[in-house]
Amino acid sequence: MTDEYMSDLTDTGGGSRWGLVLLLVAALLVAGVLVWRTLSDGSGGAGDALAEVEEPGVEELRKAAEAEPANPEGWLELGYAFFQRSEFAKAAESYEEATKVAPESAVAWSSLGEALVQASEREPMPEKALNAFKKAVTLEPTDPRARYFLAVKKDLDKDHQGAIDDWLALLKDTPPGAPWEEDLKRTIEQVGKINKIETTASIEAAMGDRSPITSGPQLTAGDAIPGPTEEQIAAAGAMSPTEQNDMARGMVESLEGKLKANPKNVDGWVMLMRSQVTLGEPAKASQALKDALAANPADAERLRTEAEIMGIK
Repeated sequence: MTDEYMSDLTDTGGGSRWGLVLLLVAALLVAGVLVWRTLSDGSGGAGDALAEVEEPGVEELRKAAEAEPANPEGWLELGYAFFQRSEFAKAAESYEEATKVAPESAVAWSSLGEALVQASEREPMPEKALNAFKKAVTLEPTDPRARYFLAVKKDLDKDHQGAIDDWLALLKDTPPGAPWEEDLKRTIEQVGKINKIETTASIEAAMGDRSPITSGPQLTAGDAIPGPTEEQIAAAGAMSPTEQNDMARGMVESLEGKLKANPKNVDGWVMLMRSQVTLGEPAKASQALKDALAANPADAERLRTEAEIMGIK
């Protein structure tokens, strides 16, 4: 947690808790990591060297989205690219297009809400963003991003206990190892500390009272799949964003090929779903879930849990 965030969180001025809105942005947005980061050995070097793989060429993405305006994947990918560049207003415009062509997509609505929050210079929770989050949870009550921000709204409205209760409920539903777990715990702790609300026991209870479906295997995709070589990492540093994106997609295609040869690799299916979500391809992620379930009926519970936290239907 940065010093800037702590300053925002404890400030008593008009934007006293705007910092809360920013806390889980990265974790909730990606709900996993791009293929190279997830396949890396966890040392951090690969992730830093390949960070720009997540930023495809915006102009190419815009042309692709405009060429197929009825395809929500194009708008979602364009919105994600703008968000990564901190061009939040443009991200919101792209996500709004996605909601028009895919009005039943909770991910599209919660992505729109998050972009609108980030784009707002005056309101910590614009009404349009709030409505987007409400729409998302109407479509998918478990959507973690929408649930988080709706609790933020309660905190902004001085209902600190209500916000903490909602975050605790989200924590209880969060599978161990989910991308937002640690940040969510810190949010609860900090809001409790500021408002003199004891949270230690509640956090322990929420984490200890997880239902069997959320206390199963941790998110372990990639354990059995080798990561990129040092040569690939070095080559990525010399590539343009478009070339890096093409290389990342090539690795995803390679993973798809491996899963056709070995469809019993559950970790591989989870990795494929994560990568497709991060690349802005929710329809492909949904198909991957269907294929994974068909090939691994005994692991259906885990696969559905993993998919749920990524917003995959």
